[in-house]
Amino acid sequence: MGEQADRLARGEWYLDDDELRQRRLECWRRLDSFNGAAADDDAVRAQALGSLLGEVGEGALVVPRFQCSYGHNIRLGANAFVNANGFFMDDALITIGADVRIGPGAQLMTALHPVDDHRRRREGWERAAPIVIGDNTWLGASVTVGAGVSIGHNAVIGAGSVVLQDIPDHVVAAGSPARVIRRTPAEVEGLQREH
Repeated sequence: MGEQADRLARGEWYLDDDELRQRRLECWRRLDSFNGAAADDDAVRAQALGSLLGEVGEGALVVPRFQCSYGHNIRLGANAFVNANGFFMDDALITIGADVRIGPGAQLMTALHPVDDHRRRREGWERAAPIVIGDNTWLGASVTVGAGVSIGHNAVIGAGSVVLQDIPDHVVAAGSPARVIRRTPAEVEGLQREH
């Protein structure tokens, strides 16, 4: 692993280089197979997704068109569902829990750029922070989740929301930036979930 890839993996500031560009290119080739499969060719899509993502839980489904940066940093839990036009900028780990529902056009963005250091931003420095989505959470259409954010179990994020801070378990959050607007029951279908 080269210096910049090593810095990226450690969550440090790094610069893009040929190695990282090659890794993204390989990811995009696999995405071409996934997104280009015939509508009824589930086997080709499943094989492409399995070779692309770091983990695909049993029963997980991703609807094309799907885009990501590297693929190997994405973990999809059992029965997770990602609707069309999802974009996961997986420069850092993105962990999607079991039974999660992600609406069309959702964006999960792990990359960060310098805010106050204009020179470093101009030079292209960036770093990444992981995203975690808890079990049985629903992200509405066109939700954006920022770098370093964790969303709890059994949460609902309203369509079009921009999530820039952690969201706890058992709440509905919405807005830009997203804020908790109410709590939901801790019980799901008569079964108490423990997390």
